[in-house]
Amino acid sequence: MDILYLLVPLSVVLVLLIAGVLWYAVRSGQFDDLDSPGFKVLLDDDTPRAGGAGERGPSDDATGTRDGER
Repeated sequence: MDILYLLVPLSVVLVLLIAGVLWYAVRSGQFDDLDSPGFKVLLDDDTPRAGGAGERGPSDDATGTRDGER
């Protein structure tokens, strides 16, 4: 029964902390645009990226390492 004297205030503090973080996220604009990130996944980018997997860039030498990685 004595543990309740610790757990009840601890749970109240935890609830207040979670509510404060949620309030901060809402006030800072975290949830302003909920639709665009879902549509960005669907957009097709046909241009290949430079330096993709297996490609060697201009600063590669014969050992396959870039400058500064030795």
